[in-house]
Amino acid sequence: MIKVLGLTKRYGTKEAVKNISFSIAKGEIVGFLGPNGAGKTTTMNIITGYISATAGKALIAGFDVLDDPIYARQHIGYLPEHPPLYQDMTVNEYLRFVYNLKKVRHRKFEKHISEICELVGISHVRGRVIGNLSKGYKQRVGLAQSLIGDPDVLILDEPTVGLDPNQIIEIRNVIKNLGRERTIILSTHILPEVNAVCERVIVINDGVIVADDKPENLAKKIAKQNRFSARIVGESQAVVNIVSGVPGVAGVKFIKNAEENAGDYIITSDETRDIRQPLFYALAENNMPYLSFTSYGVSLEDVFAKLTQQDSEHSKEELSK
Repeated sequence: MIKVLGLTKRYGTKEAVKNISFSIAKGEIVGFLGPNGAGKTTTMNIITGYISATAGKALIAGFDVLDDPIYARQHIGYLPEHPPLYQDMTVNEYLRFVYNLKKVRHRKFEKHISEICELVGISHVRGRVIGNLSKGYKQRVGLAQSLIGDPDVLILDEPTVGLDPNQIIEIRNVIKNLGRERTIILSTHILPEVNAVCERVIVINDGVIVADDKPENLAKKIAKQNRFSARIVGESQAVVNIVSGVPGVAGVKFIKNAEENAGDYIITSDETRDIRQPLFYALAENNMPYLSFTSYGVSLEDVFAKLTQQDSEHSKEELSK
């Protein structure tokens, strides 16, 4: 449904996007991530036909967004970070305006808009003036306009900004349901949202794609060690000495004093070694029981930080393999 081929965008001597390529199939929900200035917004603007590329192509449902803009845009629903809402219109007036603007012919207005409003939870505010709505409801109206015309492709830029926790969960569920029938690109800075919604992540940094994979696969690529959080009874330096001597332990770090006579530690081990049993025996022999012991993996935040480190080109090359 989306194909990007050798896309490049220059602004004078500045190359914002550098010969990137990727494709997204129908039914995929893909997180598109990158730090500020990485080229993420430029890429999305080219895909939607808002700006043109310097070189390369972007195709939506087989239509080139530059050569066949009308046909390409008929397949796109776009929710920008700041939805283009007319504050003096009612919700119903605005959605009718968008319906006419998109020249929707295959769906009757009332039935089509009622279904969309029900889906995003704004049926009860259709008669209200947009300027009087909360930020969360304005965001929902923006999502509603992106769905008008039943587009095959949805491009959502920060869709849950301004929503309360319950509304965020509701919108995430809406996006998941929409992804069954549509292709969705979700751009967000809320990384737990990507974990909750997306099956695949594309990370762009400094104009190039540095990773394209499932979130769990990206985590495996940077998890060179197993990591554990432990609360252990005993004097901190003595605990560090004992734990450090356990075969397979790569490192131990005292974090803070916790309960009486106990401290919190981060313990790392070689990914090929299981240290749990020998660690238990070593601590028990020295009368240092642990009160808690938890294994924790690499988070998407860790992955994102590793991939977008400006001074770590070698790391990015390794991770993108």
